[in-house]
Amino acid sequence: MNTTAPYRPGHGGYVSEFGRFIDGYLQAHPEVQASQRQGWRIWWERPLNVDELKRSGKDAVPEPPYHYR
Repeated sequence: MNTTAPYRPGHGGYVSEFGRFIDGYLQAHPEVQASQRQGWRIWWERPLNVDELKRSGKDAVPEPPYHYR
């Protein structure tokens, strides 16, 4: 058992075999996390365009409150 795995609050100190594998892999390959951060910025951290949001709200079709009637 790998005792160098980080402690995770709420898990009583237990770290699964897969958790240990991922922790070790990410330590050995820091470029993976850099790539994840880059992907996050590309898809999620976009500048907010208020005019576009207003326009898309006007074009939207109202959704019924309950789909299964």
